[in-house]
Amino acid sequence: MTDAAQTLPPATGAGKTVQDYIDELPVWPDGTRLRAAPMTAMQWRIWGLAAAGKFFEGFVVFMTGVALPLIVRQFHIGAAEKGIVSAASLAGILLGAVLLGGLSDYFGRKRMFIAEMIIFCAFLALLLVCNNFLSLAVCLFGLGMALGCDYPTAHMIISESIPSLARGRLVLGAFAFQAVGALAGTGVGCLVLVLVPDLSAWRWMFATAIIPALLVTIGRFFITESPNWLAARGHHDRAEAAVTRLLVRTPQYPTSISLMRRAADATQTKPSFWSLFDRRNRRATLFASVPWFIQDLGTYGIGIFTPTILAAALGGGSDHVRSVSDLISDGILAAKGAALITSLLIVGIAFAVLLADRLGRIRLQIFGFFGCAAGLLLASFSIDFPGATGIALIFAGFMLFNFMTNIGPNAQTYLLAGEVFPTAVRGMGAGFAAAFAKIGAVATAFLFPILLAAIGTRALLYGLVATSILGALVTWLYRIETTGVNLDRIGE
Repeated sequence: MTDAAQTLPPATGAGKTVQDYIDELPVWPDGTRLRAAPMTAMQWRIWGLAAAGKFFEGFVVFMTGVALPLIVRQFHIGAAEKGIVSAASLAGILLGAVLLGGLSDYFGRKRMFIAEMIIFCAFLALLLVCNNFLSLAVCLFGLGMALGCDYPTAHMIISESIPSLARGRLVLGAFAFQAVGALAGTGVGCLVLVLVPDLSAWRWMFATAIIPALLVTIGRFFITESPNWLAARGHHDRAEAAVTRLLVRTPQYPTSISLMRRAADATQTKPSFWSLFDRRNRRATLFASVPWFIQDLGTYGIGIFTPTILAAALGGGSDHVRSVSDLISDGILAAKGAALITSLLIVGIAFAVLLADRLGRIRLQIFGFFGCAAGLLLASFSIDFPGATGIALIFAGFMLFNFMTNIGPNAQTYLLAGEVFPTAVRGMGAGFAAAFAKIGAVATAFLFPILLAAIGTRALLYGLVATSILGALVTWLYRIETTGVNLDRIGE
């Protein structure tokens, strides 16, 4: 494009919506139209800082699985306390998503985007000096609160700032960093165990996140507020300024911003939580919440306890631990296996990024749920085959599960929850969906070690197979396809 490039004329003389300007395509002087709107530096900055938040979620939650055996031994905790430690961050995510994430509809996306990272850094620092089980659980809960706020806020600050046709792949591209963080968490955990082979290693694991988290916090001060949110609240002048700052390009287009003036009604300026359950939004609330709840039952249970299951499958486990060195050795072995399995999360999300805007969210979510069921069923067969064959089956089953959950429900439920609600209640809607989903995650994290001992691996995996099939059914019954839909039109 040259300095002589032009933009397409506004659709009406009364101005356009925020998303119309973001989606606007420039044309060459000869009339040739670009196929997609190029991303600006501000749009990429917002995307990168949101992706960093997803990285920290995967990093902290999955590294907890590597650190858990050390924590159990240092604080001499039993099965119930172990479940609380595993579930603490997830319980924080549950409350953070609905309590803090929903505040972005009142105070703005940017303010909560910053606040969540400040909370995260504070509790991360406190975690390093915990000296008992209670303080540890409180700090993990606080970290979860911050990460829970990030669920709706990060999605919205991306999706309300980028072109509609690229929304699926860019939101999921940021979400992919959850898988990158999960892999990094298990990898860093393994490395720290090698470098610091004693019970204090778990503190060093979490310490590695402090400086990166501080840098991300500072970076979030230098982005623009969501112009969609400003316009929905009736702050049209500020929204125009935000769009102008968001769309700085060389050569510049659009050359001027004149937003359509819409009177902000009471539901826009003072959104009610109960509006999520009225006739207008009830279907969206059910569709965003229930499948996400179902997929979290398997994703977090398998993700957190993969090192424990592998340690048992590979001949380790608590029954064979006689010393700290045995514990470290088992931890390193299990972390390596977990890292291999977790790598399939990245492969799965890569396919989701490529396909979400082509095949659509609904197809991928249903396909993914059935694939998860197949992977868990395959893993259950390992119980009947001792030795190398059993190990191969459990690896293959968990790797298939991780691939299918990230190409399907783990990615698509997150994407859809931030798209199916109108702007005025998008924060509360996405936050409620994430919180409802984390009820499943918390229940799984707390009950998984108890059920693993009480009913065994086979029955547990069969139960998760059944829930995965149920997830596909619920998705089909309440489906709302949002691929390529202009966010300004949602809820109309």
